[in-house]
Amino acid sequence: MSNQNNGQTLTSLEKLNSGQVRHDWTLAEVEAIYNQPFNDLLFAAQNIHRQHFNPNQVQTSTLLSIKTGACPEDCAYCPQSGHYNTGLSKEQLMAVEEVISKAQQAKKNGATRFCMGAAWRSPREKDLDVVLEMVRQVKDMGLETCVTLGMLTDEQAQKLAEAGLDYYNHNLDTSPEYYQQIITTRTYKNRLDTLQNVRDAGINVCSGGIIGMGEETNDRYGLLQQLANMPEHPQSVPINMLVAVEGTPLGDVEKLDSIEFVRMIATARIMMPQSYVRLSAGREDMNEETQTLCYLAGANSIFYGEKLLTTANPEAEADMLLFKRLGIEPERRDMDSEELADETPKVEEQQPAKPLFYDATKTH
Repeated sequence: MSNQNNGQTLTSLEKLNSGQVRHDWTLAEVEAIYNQPFNDLLFAAQNIHRQHFNPNQVQTSTLLSIKTGACPEDCAYCPQSGHYNTGLSKEQLMAVEEVISKAQQAKKNGATRFCMGAAWRSPREKDLDVVLEMVRQVKDMGLETCVTLGMLTDEQAQKLAEAGLDYYNHNLDTSPEYYQQIITTRTYKNRLDTLQNVRDAGINVCSGGIIGMGEETNDRYGLLQQLANMPEHPQSVPINMLVAVEGTPLGDVEKLDSIEFVRMIATARIMMPQSYVRLSAGREDMNEETQTLCYLAGANSIFYGEKLLTTANPEAEADMLLFKRLGIEPERRDMDSEELADETPKVEEQQPAKPLFYDATKTH
């Protein structure tokens, strides 16, 4: 009887690990994938990854905070919230010329996507007009464009699409059940509605979440279920490990076990086989071995540079050195051979890392 049950379980897992694109996942199925033996989980995730992507390429993005601090939302993890005293100074929206200068530096250092984040509940029209010009000019440089501006109306999403925006980031953060423990100033439905407005405008969706916020494992299953059961899988799925910031309600949360984080990456890869899975915030606290396991588990996108909005990130040079050791190359898109040669970052052991980010925590 035991062998028969084992056979049935294996058959069930083989179906779940098949890499079929689905939008009807159950929590029980997510749990089964997540909790299978670690070696089996990584093997399944890597097999699926190879069906859709070059396993030795990673997409590299640069993230710039174009407006920092004093956000009216009360996200319990966020040092930019005006509800908490984290020592972060308020900054005004950056000038277009300054943003373009940072984008040019990011492209020179090898980024293929330039992401701009503003600490807003939702953009005011006069501010959106400035962001639209940023999007147009960054797009004209040959970089993919991404912004995260909070909640969007359908009209705002359409304006961003017309400006040439490639991706809009709006994370779900956690499961619907745990959400109220993290955020009370906007609802889960608010987030889903913004993502629908983005999809309706024809913009690629970048949406994921944060783990290590004190949630139960069931909440991780619930987050992945919500993402994978969207009408269309997010084209980019950032998986963040909480960066605990003193002064926020989650400032003293116990650090997440790294194996649990790798399981999350692998499960996301299996459930959303054609999406880019981004190894995102928290990499500063990960050793090279953990990051390597994440790449093996199907992570194929990173934020590349010294800061993720207001928190630390591994230096660009360190990323390139690890890539070199692993035989990984930054993914290249729509570049001719001459431009590719010009844009490829040179990796030298003794050279200091070049800053890719404007440090919005410093005054002008």
